[in-house]
Amino acid sequence: MNAMKEIRIEKITFNIGTGEAGSKLDKAVKLLQTLTAQKPVATIAKRRLPTWGVRPGMTIGAKVTVRKNQDKVIEKMLQAVGNKLSIKKIGNGEFSFGIPEYIEIPGAKYDLDIGIIGLGVTVTLERRGFRVKRRSVKKMKIPQRHLISKEETIEFLKTKFNTKIAD
Repeated sequence: MNAMKEIRIEKITFNIGTGEAGSKLDKAVKLLQTLTAQKPVATIAKRRLPTWGVRPGMTIGAKVTVRKNQDKVIEKMLQAVGNKLSIKKIGNGEFSFGIPEYIEIPGAKYDLDIGIIGLGVTVTLERRGFRVKRRSVKKMKIPQRHLISKEETIEFLKTKFNTKIAD
């Protein structure tokens, strides 16, 4: 197989939306810190949503991006959802799923201070050569033939993580 066509994991993003600052946000930050051993970043509202009481500039959640030991982390997260994903949760070069309760993750213990919180997991895939869209000098678009299709993402999940895809 061509080494340039080999698919690899670029990053895993954990996200918890609380909708408000305060104790809920503190619990979310503590959970992300215990799961990933990294410092979470606050997510900030961009628009006003009067029905939810959200204003622009308000802190409404937390997220963490993991770039090391990714295979072990994804295996744990997929085990939490029973190694099954809906085809709706898979896109071109990425897939996302939610974990309703963090205690379903293997190795995670219940913390009385945190309580029961769910989180979202997004995995971004890439191939060699994708750096050309991020570099500072002479940025270029990735050609269509080099992009990762939905079918290739499904095949990657089936072969690498033994995941079942449901319709």
